[in-house]
Amino acid sequence: MLYKFKSKAAGDLILLEPQGKQFLQLIGKTVQAQGIIEAQDMPAAIAALQAAIAVQEAEQQAAKEKAKAEGLPPPVFDSISLRQRCKPIIDMLQRCHKEDQAIVWGV
Repeated sequence: MLYKFKSKAAGDLILLEPQGKQFLQLIGKTVQAQGIIEAQDMPAAIAALQAAIAVQEAEQQAAKEKAKAEGLPPPVFDSISLRQRCKPIIDMLQRCHKEDQAIVWGV
Protein backbone atom coordinates (compact mmCIF):
# COMPACT_ATOMS: atom_id res chain seq x y z
CA MET A 1 0.00 0.00 0.00
CA LEU A 2 1.10 3.54 -0.69
CA TYR A 3 0.25 6.70 1.20
CA LYS A 4 -0.31 9.65 -1.10
CA PHE A 5 -0.36 12.96 0.77
CA LYS A 6 -2.00 15.76 -1.21
CA SER A 7 -2.53 19.48 -0.73
CA LYS A 8 -3.39 22.52 -2.81
CA ALA A 9 -0.25 24.22 -1.50
CA ALA A 10 2.33 21.53 -2.37
CA GLY A 11 3.03 18.72 -4.77
CA ASP A 12 1.90 15.21 -3.89
CA LEU A 13 4.11 13.21 -1.54
CA ILE A 14 4.03 9.43 -1.90
CA LEU A 15 5.33 7.20 0.88
CA LEU A 16 5.54 3.43 1.07
CA GLU A 17 3.38 1.85 3.75
CA PRO A 18 6.08 1.48 6.47
CA GLN A 19 7.23 5.08 6.11
CA GLY A 20 3.67 6.41 5.84
CA LYS A 21 2.63 4.60 9.01
CA GLN A 22 5.75 5.79 10.83
CA PHE A 23 5.07 9.39 9.81
CA LEU A 24 1.45 9.23 10.98
CA GLN A 25 2.43 7.63 14.28
CA LEU A 26 5.14 10.22 14.92
CA ILE A 27 2.71 13.10 14.50
CA GLY A 28 0.09 11.38 16.66
CA LYS A 29 -2.39 10.50 13.93
CA THR A 30 -4.31 7.25 13.86
CA VAL A 31 -2.92 5.04 11.11
CA GLN A 32 -5.75 4.63 8.65
CA ALA A 33 -6.33 4.53 4.93
CA GLN A 34 -7.50 8.14 4.76
CA GLY A 35 -7.32 11.27 6.82
CA ILE A 36 -6.50 14.94 7.07
CA ILE A 37 -3.93 17.17 8.75
CA GLU A 38 -5.41 20.60 9.35
CA ALA A 39 -3.21 23.69 9.00
CA GLN A 40 -3.49 24.53 12.70
CA ASP A 41 -2.12 21.07 13.59
CA MET A 42 0.99 21.40 11.42
CA PRO A 43 3.32 23.23 13.86
CA ALA A 44 2.78 20.45 16.42
CA ALA A 45 3.39 17.82 13.72
CA ILE A 46 6.63 19.51 12.68
CA ALA A 47 7.77 19.74 16.31
CA ALA A 48 6.97 16.04 16.86
CA LEU A 49 9.00 15.03 13.81
CA GLN A 50 11.94 17.21 14.84
CA ALA A 51 11.84 15.74 18.36
CA ALA A 52 11.83 12.19 16.96
CA ILE A 53 14.80 13.05 14.75
CA ALA A 54 16.71 14.45 17.75
CA VAL A 55 15.99 11.33 19.80
CA GLN A 56 17.14 9.02 17.02
CA GLU A 57 20.35 10.98 16.46
CA ALA A 58 21.13 11.06 20.19
CA GLU A 59 20.55 7.30 20.50
CA GLN A 60 22.78 6.60 17.53
CA GLN A 61 25.53 8.85 18.85
CA ALA A 62 25.34 7.14 22.26
CA ALA A 63 25.54 3.72 20.60
CA LYS A 64 28.62 4.80 18.63
CA GLU A 65 30.33 6.15 21.75
CA LYS A 66 29.52 3.01 23.72
CA ALA A 67 30.93 0.77 20.99
CA LYS A 68 34.07 2.91 20.79
CA ALA A 69 34.52 2.82 24.58
CA GLU A 70 34.16 -0.97 24.59
CA GLY A 71 36.52 -1.40 21.64
CA LEU A 72 33.79 -2.80 19.41
CA PRO A 73 33.14 -1.96 15.77
CA PRO A 74 30.70 0.91 15.32
CA PRO A 75 27.04 -0.08 14.98
CA VAL A 76 25.41 -0.09 11.57
CA PHE A 77 22.23 1.94 11.16
CA ASP A 78 19.71 2.25 8.33
CA SER A 79 21.30 3.86 5.30
CA ILE A 80 18.51 6.45 5.23
CA SER A 81 18.10 8.34 8.49
CA LEU A 82 14.86 9.61 9.94
CA ARG A 83 16.10 13.14 9.22
CA GLN A 84 16.39 12.30 5.51
CA ARG A 85 13.00 10.57 5.44
CA CYS A 86 11.25 13.45 7.19
CA LYS A 87 12.78 16.29 5.15
CA PRO A 88 10.16 16.21 2.36
CA ILE A 89 7.34 15.76 4.87
CA ILE A 90 8.50 18.69 7.01
CA ASP A 91 8.88 20.84 3.88
CA MET A 92 5.32 19.96 2.84
CA LEU A 93 3.96 20.69 6.32
CA GLN A 94 5.72 24.07 6.44
CA ARG A 95 4.52 25.08 2.98
CA CYS A 96 0.94 24.02 3.67
CA HIS A 97 0.88 25.74 7.06
CA LYS A 98 2.18 28.96 5.51
CA GLU A 99 -0.61 28.87 2.92
CA ASP A 100 -3.24 27.65 5.43
CA GLN A 101 -4.00 24.51 3.41
CA ALA A 102 -4.79 21.07 4.77
CA ILE A 103 -3.01 17.86 3.78
CA VAL A 104 -5.17 14.85 2.97
CA TRP A 105 -4.41 11.23 2.19
CA GLY A 106 -6.43 8.34 0.83
CA VAL A 107 -9.07 10.50 -0.84
